[in-house]
Amino acid sequence: MAKNLVIVESPAKAKTIEKFLGKDFKVESSYGHIADLPAKELGVDVEGSFDPKYVVSSDKKAVVKKLKDLAKKAETIWLASDEDREGEAIAWHLAETLKLDKSKTKRIVFNSITKNAITKAIENPRDIDYNLVNAQQARRVLDRLVGYELSPVLWRKVKRGLSAGRVQSVSVRLIVERERDIQEFKTQASYKITAEFATTEGKSFKAKLPKEFKTKEEALAFLEKNKLADFSIADLTKKPAKKSPAAPFTTSTLQQEASRKLYFSVSRTMQVAQRLYEQGLITYMRTDSVNLSGEAVNAAQKEIESYYGSEYSQPRNYATKNKGAQEAHEAIRPTDMSRHSADLERDQSRLYDLIWKRTLASQMSDAQLEKTNVKISANTHKEQFVANGEMIKFDGFLKVYLEGTDNEEEEQDGMLPVMKQGDLVQKKFITATERFTRPPYRYTEASLVKKLEELGIGRPSTYAPTISTIQNRNYVEKGQVEGVERNYNQLMLVGNDITDKSLTEKVGSDKGKLVPTDIGMIVNDFLVNNFENILDYNFTAKVEETFDLIASGGEDWKKMMQDFYKEFHPHVLEVQENAARESGERILGVHPETGRQVSVRLGRYGAMVQIGTAEEEEKPLFASLTEDQSLGSITFEEALDLFKLPKSLGVYEGEDVVVSNGRFGPYVKFGAKYISLDKGENAMDVDLDRAIELIELKKKADAPIHNYEGHDVTKGVGRFGPFIKWNGIFINVNKKYDYDNLTKADIEELIKVKKQKEIDKLVVNWEDEGIRIEKARWGRHNIIKGKIKVELAKTVDVSEITLEKAQALIEEKMPKKKAAKKKTTKKKTTKK
Repeated sequence: MAKNLVIVESPAKAKTIEKFLGKDFKVESSYGHIADLPAKELGVDVEGSFDPKYVVSSDKKAVVKKLKDLAKKAETIWLASDEDREGEAIAWHLAETLKLDKSKTKRIVFNSITKNAITKAIENPRDIDYNLVNAQQARRVLDRLVGYELSPVLWRKVKRGLSAGRVQSVSVRLIVERERDIQEFKTQASYKITAEFATTEGKSFKAKLPKEFKTKEEALAFLEKNKLADFSIADLTKKPAKKSPAAPFTTSTLQQEASRKLYFSVSRTMQVAQRLYEQGLITYMRTDSVNLSGEAVNAAQKEIESYYGSEYSQPRNYATKNKGAQEAHEAIRPTDMSRHSADLERDQSRLYDLIWKRTLASQMSDAQLEKTNVKISANTHKEQFVANGEMIKFDGFLKVYLEGTDNEEEEQDGMLPVMKQGDLVQKKFITATERFTRPPYRYTEASLVKKLEELGIGRPSTYAPTISTIQNRNYVEKGQVEGVERNYNQLMLVGNDITDKSLTEKVGSDKGKLVPTDIGMIVNDFLVNNFENILDYNFTAKVEETFDLIASGGEDWKKMMQDFYKEFHPHVLEVQENAARESGERILGVHPETGRQVSVRLGRYGAMVQIGTAEEEEKPLFASLTEDQSLGSITFEEALDLFKLPKSLGVYEGEDVVVSNGRFGPYVKFGAKYISLDKGENAMDVDLDRAIELIELKKKADAPIHNYEGHDVTKGVGRFGPFIKWNGIFINVNKKYDYDNLTKADIEELIKVKKQKEIDKLVVNWEDEGIRIEKARWGRHNIIKGKIKVELAKTVDVSEITLEKAQALIEEKMPKKKAAKKKTTKKKTTKK
C-alpha cells in the first residue's frame, strides 16, 4: 500500500493526477459527494439549531467502505477536491464520514491539473476552510427548506408532483415575464429608407435615412422628391477609434460564447469543459474571476511575440465587476499557452480552440480603426442620407479573435470607397421598406445565464443545473416553432420609376429559445402571488451576497437560517391553509348553441377546454388541448373545434376509421390499432385519404421482417429508440447495427443475445407453477409469476427460497395489487 492516499472527485481526474505522482501516492475518486441530506425527509433540525442531517446514499456505501480501508493503511491522506465551496464541502464530508485523523489529513487545492500545479499544492497544504464549508451548507440547507416546504403547497394548490426551488423559480419567473411582454407587445409598422449610390469612379456604397415614415403615402411622397434629385457629399468625417479585446473567460461568458459560436447548450459546455480540465488542458471551469496569473500573462506574451510580433503584445490585468467574485481564482485559460490546439474529440477540440483564442486575444494590442461618417444631401429636399464605414488600420487582437453578439440583427459597418466633401454621387436605387417593431427576444440558455449574472442570482456552479432543472421539470421547453409568413410592402425608386411590391418574411420563430409551458406559467403565477419575497430578484441576489459573507467569515450561517425560517415557515402554513387553488383558468366565452360557459384550465392530465361548470346540473364536457396549443393563446374558435373530435372519417377494409386527440398527441384509430399523426399535423385537417395513407404506412412498418424459431419478427421505434419484437419480447437495437437495413444475421444475433441474457438472469424456474426467480439490479432478486413481481431484499439468500415460500410471497402480493387497482378505478370515476 502506498504511503499517501489522494482523494479527488472524479475517476478521470484521478487518472490524470496519478501520472504526475510517484509510486508513493495512490489516487482514488469519491465520485462526487459521498454524503448529502436525506431524500425522503427534511433532514434539517428546524426545531433546534438547524443542524443538517447528512447520510451516505446506498450507491455510495461501497465507495465509502473502500476509501475507509485505504485511509486506515495510508500514512497521509490528501483531500484534493475542487477549489470552490462545493469542493470544500466534499473535503469536509470525506474527513467526517471517513473519520480521518486530523494529524494525518491535509487539504490541497489547485486550479489546473498539471504537474507544476499538483507539486505546488503538495508543497503548500492547508486545513479545511470551514467558512467555505459553511457557505455551501447554507446554500444547500436554504434550498432544501424552500423546496421541501413549497413543493407540498404546489401539490395541494396546483397539481401533484410539482416542485419549487429558490433559484429555479426565479429563473422561470424571468422567462414567464419575458413571454408576457411578447404576448402584450403591439406591433407597429413604419417605412425605412435605404439607398445605394455610386461614386464618379463607379464604386457602390449603401446609405440609410435616419428618419422613418409612418405611412406608405409619406414614404411614396419622399421617393417622388428623389426622382429628379442631384446628390452630393455634404459632409465627410474620419475619426480614429480603437477596439479592445474582451476579458478572459469566466464560467458565464464561456457558456454565452460557446452558445453563440459553437451552438452548445449550457450543460454541454460544462460537460466538455470538465473533460478538458480533467485532462489537464485548462484551468478550473467554475469561476467568476477574469484574473490571470503572472505566469499565464508571461506565457501569453511569449506566444504573441513569437507568432505575431511584439507590436501585437499588450499584457493586461482585468478586474471582475461582480460582487463576491473570487479574485484569488483564475479565469478559464489553457494550462499551456504554447499548445495552440488539442487533438481530441471534436467538441473538446472546438471548445479548447475558443478558450485558447480568447485568452491569447485578451493579452494583445487594441485594434486601431478609422471610422468614416458620410452625409449625402439632395437638391430637392432637406433630408440627408448617412453612410458609415470602418477601416482597420491595425488589426491587433482581431487577428485572433472577435467576441460574438446576442443581437441577431446587428449590422457590421463595411468599407466605403474613396470620397471627399462636395463630390457628386449617382443614385442607383432608393427603397422604402415596410418594417415592423419587434417584441423582446426570448431568452436562450446563454442569454438567461447573462441575465442571472447581471441580477446577481446564482454562481458559476449553479447556472447549468438550474437551466437543466427547469427544463426537466417541464416548466420551460425549447421552442419548436419555425415562424409564420407575414406580408410586407416595398417601394423601390430606380431612375424615375417607382415599383410597388408585396413581399413575405418569416417571423415569430422561437426555435431553440426558452418558452414557458402552461404548467410553468401557472406555477410561477401562484408563487409570485403568494410568495413574492422568495420570487423577488433583489431578495435572491441578497441571499447570494450573504453566502459570500459567510464564505469570508463575516456571517453566522445558522443565524441566517433561523432569521429566514421564522418568517418563511408561518407564511407557508398560512398560504397552505388560505390560498385559492390555481388552475390558470381563462374564460373564453359562451357556447353558441347551449349558452354554457367555455373556459380553459389545467386539468389532471394537462391543459383542457371545459364547456359548463361544476355547479350546473348537467356535467361539464372536456377536451384536451393539442401539443401546439396553450392556455394563454388558444382562441374561442380553436377551443370549440376540439369538441368535434373524435371524428369518424368513414370505413376502410371493413373497419371504422376515427381521428382524435389523445394524451400523447393526435392519432388515427383503425380497428384496434392507434396510429400517431406526424409531428405538427392537426387532427382536424385529416381526411379519409390521409388516414388510409397512415394506415398503409403502419401496416408496412408492422409487417414481419423475418421468422425465427416459428415466431415472426417485427420492428418499430419506441421511447427508448429502435427495437425488434420477437415472441412477445422487445429487443433494443443499438447503434452497432444499421436499423434500416437489418440483415437476417443481425436479427438472429440480437435474439440470441437477448435469450442468453434471459437465461443468465434465471436462477430458479418452477415451470409447472409458472413461477421463476431472476437476478435483478444492484444484487437483488425478483420472484415473478405472470405480471406479478416480488422484489427480494439484498439480504435474502435465494437458495433458501422454496416453491412454497415463493407461492406464499406471490399470494401476499396479489390482493394488494387488486386493492390498489380497485382504489385507482374508484378515484378515476369520482373525480375528473
